[in-house]
Amino acid sequence: MIYNVTIDGTVHRVDIDLDRAAGRWRCLVDEREVLLDAVLAQPDVLSALIDGRAYQIRRERIASELRIWVGDQSYAAEVSDPRSLRNRKARAVARKGPRRLMAPMPGKVVRFLVAENSPVEAGQGVVVVEAMKMQNEIKSPKQGLVLKLAVAEGAAVNAGDVLAIVE
Repeated sequence: MIYNVTIDGTVHRVDIDLDRAAGRWRCLVDEREVLLDAVLAQPDVLSALIDGRAYQIRRERIASELRIWVGDQSYAAEVSDPRSLRNRKARAVARKGPRRLMAPMPGKVVRFLVAENSPVEAGQGVVVVEAMKMQNEIKSPKQGLVLKLAVAEGAAVNAGDVLAIVE
C-alpha cells in the first residue's frame, strides 16, 4: 500500500506491505528501506521497532488536526492515499499553477490523447492507462497547456507515478 505521509509540512512517500513469509512489514520511506516491526499496544498507541530502535507512537486528533507523539515529541501529521479520488480532487482544487496527473493504480500506459504543448480543457482525457484489462482515461484537472508527458506509451507505471503535467 502506498501513502503520502506529511509530517510537519514535509511530504514522504511510504510504501508498506506485510511480508507474510517473514512475519514482518516491508517498508520503503522515500525509496529507502526501513526495518519495521509494530503492534497496536492499545487504541491509538503503537509499539514499534524501527531500524532496531524501540518507539512508542501515540495518535491524537485535536480539532481537525492529527498529531503524532513519538516519546515526548509532537508532530503534525496527515496521511493520504494517492489513489483516492477524493484526495486527488481536493488537491486539484486547492492548488494553482502546474498540476501533475498521477497514475491512480499500477498499470500500463496505452496511449496519450494529446501531445505535449497542446491545450486541454478541464475534464478532457489526457492519457489512457490499462490496469487489470480495463482501460482508464486520466483526465486533466484544469484548463491549460500540457507541459510535459512524463512517461512513454507502453511504459509500466505504479500508483502515484506522474504521467503528465498540465499548466
